Amino acid sequence: MIRFAAAAVALTAAAASPLSAQTAADHGVEPWSEAVVSVADLEESAGWLIEHGGWRKVASGALDRAELEYWNLPTSVAGAFLRVCAAQAETGCIRFVRFDGAENQRPIRLAARPWDTGGIFSIMLRTDSAQAAFDAAIARGWWAESEPYRFSFGGSDLANVVVRGPHGVNYALYEREAPPFTGFPIGPLSQAFNTMRMVKDQPASLAWYRDGLGFGVLFDAPFTDPEPRSNNFSVPANLATTLVRRAAVAQPVLPGETGRIEVMQFEGFEGRDFAAHASPPNWGILSVRYPVGALASYRDRLETQGIAVEYAAENVAIAGLGKVDLIAVRDPDGNLTEFYHAD
Repeated sequence: MIRFAAAAVALTAAAASPLSAQTAADHGVEPWSEAVVSVADLEESAGWLIEHGGWRKVASGALDRAELEYWNLPTSVAGAFLRVCAAQAETGCIRFVRFDGAENQRPIRLAARPWDTGGIFSIMLRTDSAQAAFDAAIARGWWAESEPYRFSFGGSDLANVVVRGPHGVNYALYEREAPPFTGFPIGPLSQAFNTMRMVKDQPASLAWYRDGLGFGVLFDAPFTDPEPRSNNFSVPANLATTLVRRAAVAQPVLPGETGRIEVMQFEGFEGRDFAAHASPPNWGILSVRYPVGALASYRDRLETQGIAVEYAAENVAIAGLGKVDLIAVRDPDGNLTEFYHAD
């Protein structure tokens, strides 16, 4: 097994003593409740989660006009949604949205490689069998960055695989072989707990989440593979032992197993930048949505930190969330993160 000793030390230290104040939590920011994914076919995009993972449909219908206006979409655009959640979960859900009548739609991360920046790279789930989930995705005609890949990180023995669905939407699956994971129910496909964003400058991106959003930092641990072999991000084996993959995870509430955002930089790899396409109605992972107890004061905090609000609306009916006030902001790589308060 691969041993990421430095990463494990950083992870353990961060769990015991968070690296930053949890000021987001002071405003009542909770772990994100759903990811928003723009697709052309709601049923096909959700099918693997439902049929293999045991996820369930919890809400569906037409997109409310107010939500389309919130996204600054023209009146010619309508749409529909399908919200799905893991079998035993009410959070970490996925809202698939379809925009009808939109012009010039394209995948956000069209023909992208993992080290390309802009657009959210993946939604992360846990699984009790990475191989079975991989096999089910391939049987649907989906693809993957690799076959399941085993490694050790932060004191855990893991199997990981990144499977790719329609429009290049990636799902990163983690099977923890040891020690047993007890944070929430797992099964074939658990609730979503994290999203990964590939970034140009990882320290700057992490600082934006830590100091700008006020998130706590779970770990910040650059690492390289100790042996040359194929891996879960398609890095050539002959480069795996020298390429530094600088990764960090931030979340509003520490400790906790959900509501995470991960930023990763492949140091020395200069890929393409898809930030200009990371907006609706384009296809791909658009955002994650965090519930907030005190949205107005949190918005004030963001703006005091120099973070501009990209989208904002009040009293928007979003099935599964209720009538909400919500805002969206962009990180340094152009990715959206949303915050909402439900009546």
